Amino acid sequence: MTARIGVVTFPGTLDDQDALRAVRLAGAEPVSLWHRDKGLKQVDAVVLAGGFSYGDYLRAGAISRFSPVMETVIDQARSGMPVLGICNGFQILTEAHLLPGAMLRNNHLHFICRDQKLRVENAETAWTADYEQGREISVPLKNMDGRYVADERVLDELEAEGRVAFRYLDVNPNGSLRDIAGITNAEGNVVGLMPHPEHAVEPLIGTGGTDGLGFFTSILKRLVAA
Repeated sequence: MTARIGVVTFPGTLDDQDALRAVRLAGAEPVSLWHRDKGLKQVDAVVLAGGFSYGDYLRAGAISRFSPVMETVIDQARSGMPVLGICNGFQILTEAHLLPGAMLRNNHLHFICRDQKLRVENAETAWTADYEQGREISVPLKNMDGRYVADERVLDELEAEGRVAFRYLDVNPNGSLRDIAGITNAEGNVVGLMPHPEHAVEPLIGTGGTDGLGFFTSILKRLVAA
């Protein structure tokens, strides 16, 4: 049976179709999920795609966190279902308290769109197992509220437990503390990051490379093995 990976669309989501395409290219079955539906259509994993859900009104991800679908996503994630939050999806995961910390306005107060180099810090999560720890990858980055913050206790805990999944290299594009670009929960099934791996899965688009495809092949192999 083919693994089914759902991609949630909220009002203002921009990158759901890109994420669905990345799932398909990896060899899994992409399934579209609508934010008002509680059911997950029997998917094996969920991607919260990037964009500006609800226009980032109130606070990025704060309104989407209360969409009906998130009630189910939260319950399933806490039961072990793999969940990936990309950009706005990462913001939603922090608002839902599936990941610690918060996302604030970029320290330079400008929207940023660029190719970004990252270092893989944790290659043992459900979404990063196809990478090697320490590998450097390049994927697009585009955000306005991408500055990851947390108190020193949380940051020290993330570092000590190996839960920093990705770190910015060469330049910190938004002022994220300790150059953190992405994190994971303690169990490794929930991962959030600000850069967009779904835009780096084919040679002709995005960065012109396929450094982001590993996210989707990683979860496919994990689901098949399970």
